[in-house]
Amino acid sequence: MIGDDGSQVGILTTRDALAMAQSKGLDLVEVAATSRPPVCRIMDYGKFKYEQNLRARKAKKNQHQMQLKEVKMRPKIEDHDYNFKLRHAREFLEERNKVKFTVTFRGREMAHQELGHKIIQAILTDLADIALVETPARQEGRTLTMVMSPKAGKPVEPKKATPEDRSSEQAPQSN
Repeated sequence: MIGDDGSQVGILTTRDALAMAQSKGLDLVEVAATSRPPVCRIMDYGKFKYEQNLRARKAKKNQHQMQLKEVKMRPKIEDHDYNFKLRHAREFLEERNKVKFTVTFRGREMAHQELGHKIIQAILTDLADIALVETPARQEGRTLTMVMSPKAGKPVEPKKATPEDRSSEQAPQSN
């Protein structure tokens, strides 16, 4: 038996251990039932359960629920649009979310599916530093899809745009 202060009391009968716990106004809790003799401890069981619940809630608050974000593209995407969508995908990956890339073909674009595969290859090379391919590129009807997940490691905080950065982006450019 283990006392309420953590000291080892010794081997007692169940009746004596219960009497000792009741005299202190605490509970007798069986800690290791499989050992011979079973190990019991004198403690405030309600307080123990409350503290255990608090630790579990705190751990749950600190964990991140991963989401699947989707970035849709077309085979005839321009460079600026591609870079814009790639920047968003990078932000999603930095926030520890998975990203699903979808290239949709319409009409005659189905005859040139290699353009969609080139876009997927470009995405792979551009995001190789922070992401891994979870589901490789797969053609399903008129869509080509691929899922990437962030690389394991500590999460990288995404850079927040400051008001100075925004004002410099909006400044007129002289040619």
